[in-house]
Amino acid sequence: MIEVRGLGKRFGGRWVLRNLDIEVRPGQIVALLGPNGAGKTTLLRILASLAKPSLGHVRVAGLLLPTQAKVLRAQVGLLAHQPLLYGDLSAEQNLHFFAQLYGLDDAEQRVNDLLGQLGLAARRRDPVRIFSRGMQQRLAIARTILHSPKILLLDEPHTGLDPQSAESINALLHMLANEGCTILLTSHDLEKAAELADRVEVLAGGRLTTTISGGRLRGVQLAQLYAEAIQRAKEDGRAS
Repeated sequence: MIEVRGLGKRFGGRWVLRNLDIEVRPGQIVALLGPNGAGKTTLLRILASLAKPSLGHVRVAGLLLPTQAKVLRAQVGLLAHQPLLYGDLSAEQNLHFFAQLYGLDDAEQRVNDLLGQLGLAARRRDPVRIFSRGMQQRLAIARTILHSPKILLLDEPHTGLDPQSAESINALLHMLANEGCTILLTSHDLEKAAELADRVEVLAGGRLTTTISGGRLRGVQLAQLYAEAIQRAKEDGRAS
């Protein structure tokens, strides 16, 4: 699970995250919504142990950060803005390379399964540099879940995906959540976030301003609540 209490992150004299509390339990999918510069990516980087908090308590998969960062990294899958793939390698070569880094025993079967699940089996031997942005995104998601992590941190997972691919990714993430995976993702797409998440948290100006769950996640109501949350933050001088 993810447990954050009183988290603050400062770059120079600027606080990017301020007094932030959030909890995501095993099997939950929580979406972070917010404007550019709100601190969403910074929060994911802290949870992935790639950045250190300036203050506060951060525990991921039962491990305290940053003290136990090295142990945690094997249990986390991080999808960043960039696919972080090797363009001159094929799809399967990329996955086999990362499987070696993770020390997977069943790499061949795992790679085959993921290429099939994500609709890339027919292009498995093609160099990634000729893939479309959506195909690269699907392969990046395969890389992210390759080692069956307990925690998934996904920065804009639907980037570049057509509606059918987005639907397939949502189905895969729901399956992983049903198996007990803890999933926290960022999104600018209210509709896709509502389809996927159990709960939405609105982040503006480094603070979590609004929690939206249940029936309020659907359609116009989510859009209205989100717009109101951002407007309140702007009026308070907190939104970027």
